[in-house]
Amino acid sequence: MSLTVKHLNGDTTFLLTFSPNDHSPHTSLASQYQQPPGTFSILVDPWLSGPTTMWHPKFLLSKHTTPSCIPHLSHIPEPNVVLISQEKPDHCHEATLRQLDPKSPVTTILAEPAAAKKIRGMKFFNPDMVHSLRPFSERKLDSVIRFFIPPIVPGGAPGEATISFIPAKLDMAKVHNAIGVTYRPPSSSCMLSRPFSPISQNSSSPVHQFQHPPAPQKLPMTPPESPTWQSSTLRLDSNTLSPPSTPSSHQSSSNHNLSISSKSSVTSTSRIHSEKALSFIYSPHGVNYSLIRAYASTHLVSVAALPLTLLLHSFDRVENPWYLGGNVAAGSPGGIEIAQNLMARCWISAHDEDKDNTGLSVMSVKTRKYTKEEVRAMLRQELGSNVDVTNLGPGAEMVLKA
Repeated sequence: MSLTVKHLNGDTTFLLTFSPNDHSPHTSLASQYQQPPGTFSILVDPWLSGPTTMWHPKFLLSKHTTPSCIPHLSHIPEPNVVLISQEKPDHCHEATLRQLDPKSPVTTILAEPAAAKKIRGMKFFNPDMVHSLRPFSERKLDSVIRFFIPPIVPGGAPGEATISFIPAKLDMAKVHNAIGVTYRPPSSSCMLSRPFSPISQNSSSPVHQFQHPPAPQKLPMTPPESPTWQSSTLRLDSNTLSPPSTPSSHQSSSNHNLSISSKSSVTSTSRIHSEKALSFIYSPHGVNYSLIRAYASTHLVSVAALPLTLLLHSFDRVENPWYLGGNVAAGSPGGIEIAQNLMARCWISAHDEDKDNTGLSVMSVKTRKYTKEEVRAMLRQELGSNVDVTNLGPGAEMVLKA
């Protein structure tokens, strides 16, 4: 399996595609809305073009200094998930969000609560598409959002993607958080020649089934040092609170079925996993590792997602006066703590574009820039081992294999 990371702009818009195969899941133009079986794609904080303003242009006006690699979101396959990490316009950019299909049967928008409120206020998307991220808690099963990926062949084991939100506490700037994602592919002995085997019985098309709140599905419960483990399944069958679209409205292009569950039933099964999950943490402004620790020691361990596959985190440290929010981006000093504790295999720079920023809010900003060579040296000093550290220009991509 693999994770393909493509940087769409010079700042913090990424397309991340998980695949059960060890190569980038390229699709032809004719099938751009039909991703290969077993793949799961996430579009992060889309902002392609045009300025962003906060409150008033005289307070903050930002523009890209390098063009994005695509002019419109129609140039990429419809993502399964659009992740919005905060409500600020360089992360939650209305003009770019309006390039998405407002009634897409494929896409679910998961957003930080204030951003979700802002997106709903656009009154553009089907209400069933937009959901607020809940703060992660190891004591609350419904704080982890789970997408169940259908088996590729009849009788095969389904895959699973999970998404968790870890916000900072007492964050005056309201920008510091982390989003953790894991992926386990559906199993198949002939995955290149067979299509999805749908979970939903009322549709003949491929689906991803999203349940929120869920109970654990295929959740491993053995110690982290065990390379092969046995799990019990606690399945949540749903009463759909919002009626699913009819098959005729989606036709054959649908590969996502959204349902919100409220009624639970328990089914116990046993399953042996021989490979670990892929994982990434997206934290463009950074967050203290002490807030990530519980997520790592419970969820990441339980789904065998350590070492961390990828860290998306800023290199540059940005500071404002305390009355304007104080620290804006933790930069390399904060990212090193996360990379060290989660044994990250790769760290890609996020949110480090030299944007054209004007306005009162940037007059007192102080930025300490770090090159990837400096970050590598700092990591070697802390970890005594090599972490793949890089920054991707617009249009560049990297494939990380399991």
